[in-house]
Amino acid sequence: MIRVVFDTSLMVAAARSRAGASYALVRMIPSPRFQICLSVALFLEWKAVLTRPENLPAGQTRDEVLRALNALASATHRQRIHYAWRPFLRDPDDDFVFELALAARCHFIVTHNVRDSEGTRDFGVAAIRPAAFLQGIKNLP
Repeated sequence: MIRVVFDTSLMVAAARSRAGASYALVRMIPSPRFQICLSVALFLEWKAVLTRPENLPAGQTRDEVLRALNALASATHRQRIHYAWRPFLRDPDDDFVFELALAARCHFIVTHNVRDSEGTRDFGVAAIRPAAFLQGIKNLP
């Protein structure tokens, strides 16, 4: 099974539109094709960002979003992080995402901010856009 990290940018895109690859990926969870890895830091960022008024899906309350995130988290591999690799990424605020990917032995960081993850491939972690990841897993059994 492919292990991945869903960056917050993917989660925001999924919340804002049901038409894109981000939403399609979130709807696939749990999936026999991939496993999402999650840390406390990433989960807290998801909650903080996705409960902002501008990111709430149309017609949903903050409490509904929190319930959905808790349900999503229950279908993930929760990973503790023991080593810091900071600073490493172009955006130091994203270093914890890279640390999660390394600690959980993820193959991909699925993100809309691929440029911010330059250099992760040297460690066996590819930053990939949601549409490319979705297309790639369609060919898996």
